[in-house]
Amino acid sequence: MAVVKIPYDQLSPEALSGLVEEFVTRESTDYGAVELSLETKLSQVYQQLKSGNAFIVFDEASQTCNIFHKDDPRVKGLGG
Repeated sequence: MAVVKIPYDQLSPEALSGLVEEFVTRESTDYGAVELSLETKLSQVYQQLKSGNAFIVFDEASQTCNIFHKDDPRVKGLGG
């Protein structure tokens, strides 16, 4: 996978907001047995980005961005 790690604070507030909102509203995103509000989901993702437990990745091949947990094996070697 040809990917580049993007520091969250290098995105404009609008771009970051759009990316995080798109990420948490994806149909396949699972938050467990308890349903959380959109506000709570957004807050959790922002906190994970700020703490370094998650990061943004740009995939050059597909020209898309995604958010990954630092321990996700799909982005092993990018750091966390």
